[in-house]
Amino acid sequence: MKPDIVIHDPTDSVGVAVVEGIEAGQELAVWIMDTNENTSIVSKDPIPLGHKIAMVDLAEGDALIKYGHDIGKVVEDIPTGHHVHVHNVKTKKW
Repeated sequence: MKPDIVIHDPTDSVGVAVVEGIEAGQELAVWIMDTNENTSIVSKDPIPLGHKIAMVDLAEGDALIKYGHDIGKVVEDIPTGHHVHVHNVKTKKW
């Protein structure tokens, strides 16, 4: 099965869209690279190619984990399946 979303570690809180045209309500194939397992998630928003999707419910202040690394903090609650981008995540550097 060709993946729509890629994550590295099962504990990643976001996945990355690797296909174009993801629509709200679409069931997406997820490949977990480190364990070579597959799972799925339903998108609640359109997700552009290269953008992130919340794999779990994220609360304001949570660390965002992508590819096993902390990449920023959540600045507003993000339910599972929703688009994760600059409107709801900020870097911890500034």
